[in-house]
Amino acid sequence: MSTVEAVREGGALTWRRITSRHGWTIGVLLLLALMVPYWRSLSQQDAQFDLQALAIDVLPFAFAAMAQAVVVISGGIDLSVGALMSVINVLSAEYMVDMSFRGALLYALALVALGALMGAFTGLVIVVSRIPDIVVTLAMLFVWGGVALLILQIPGGGAPQGFLDLGLGTAGTRWLPTPFLVLAAAFVLVWLPLRRSRFGLALYAVGSRRSAAYLSGVNVARARVSAYALSGAFAALGGLALTATSGLGDPNAGAIYTLNSVAAVVLGGVSLVGGVGGLIGPIAAAAILTLVKTVLILRGTDPNYAQVYQGLIIIAVVTLGSVAQRRRS
Repeated sequence: MSTVEAVREGGALTWRRITSRHGWTIGVLLLLALMVPYWRSLSQQDAQFDLQALAIDVLPFAFAAMAQAVVVISGGIDLSVGALMSVINVLSAEYMVDMSFRGALLYALALVALGALMGAFTGLVIVVSRIPDIVVTLAMLFVWGGVALLILQIPGGGAPQGFLDLGLGTAGTRWLPTPFLVLAAAFVLVWLPLRRSRFGLALYAVGSRRSAAYLSGVNVARARVSAYALSGAFAALGGLALTATSGLGDPNAGAIYTLNSVAAVVLGGVSLVGGVGGLIGPIAAAAILTLVKTVLILRGTDPNYAQVYQGLIIIAVVTLGSVAQRRRS
């Protein structure tokens, strides 16, 4: 075999390996790339305005999808993601309004830590009680929802302008909305280092098969609690994103993100049985589902039909995934 042939064969194998491992994510990204020009063809607004509006809508949704994806990868599910976002949203809007930008950032970091503790508490209850995740997180949905209402009964509050610029501004050029930078920073600084760490490997091992992970020396209980803690941190970032993009706190603001985050996780290629997937797919799926609703509005369709279409998309995606899995087997 010549050197050129060896290089070609190596390149083919590398591409085959990439498509085999990340084919679903690549497909989701291609779908997003195809939807963007169609969306733009329907819009009458300036392209920069549409891009900014998309970034504002996607930011809290993407964080909710990331929070849900981490738990699903570990083999669980979290129905309290939206309520936790609401708690952080009202806490930030209620007490951040009179702070300086620097003080608001420090307070935001404290709220992210609080979100991690709230998530860890949920995970600890699940591990200690051995009650199914769906039952405990459903109960925590009501708990955190009640806490949000205790803090702020009606929409109100605010945030300093510098903090609002993180959700509504641009960086360097008007074609680069700051929400995209915030999302990229969270992904690169939080998820990427953890993905290849012992924590990340334990997360996937526990999601794939808990008994095998336990026999391999993985502390299953710690990994599950840590997954919920990381999910809580991402949900807290989603709550802060709600404050930065809306400029106020609303105790019911996170309600729509609970089931939508599950939809984004499924569309993003994260297996509901755990152990498979990443965060890029759910982030792209959050953008796709946002565009679906936007396209329906631009076409003059009742926005309520977006829920119907999202349900149909989930059914189609799960069916396609099941067929692909059977063929692979």
